Amino acid sequence: MSKLRAVSGNMHAEPRVFAHDAKDVTPSDTVDLPDTETRGACLYIGDVSGGTDVKVTMEGGSEIVFKGVTAGSFLPILVTRVWATGTTATEIRALY
Repeated sequence: MSKLRAVSGNMHAEPRVFAHDAKDVTPSDTVDLPDTETRGACLYIGDVSGGTDVKVTMEGGSEIVFKGVTAGSFLPILVTRVWATGTTATEIRALY
């Protein structure tokens, strides 16, 4: 089955405007998000009742903790990993 791409050409130079797929995120200190070999995923944060931090590996390779995220928000960033250590928010979705 062939996958359709919403963006063509140089994907690193063009913004992705709309998500075409979403997957539940299981934060991990060792495993990258699926399907992020060539392009990172944007994140949706569903619940912050346990804390408001999200530690990620950015598409460019740097690790950073976003503090004070709010429930029901989108992080307009491209990430390849959501870390278990350093992430207290839950109900996270990866948007592709």
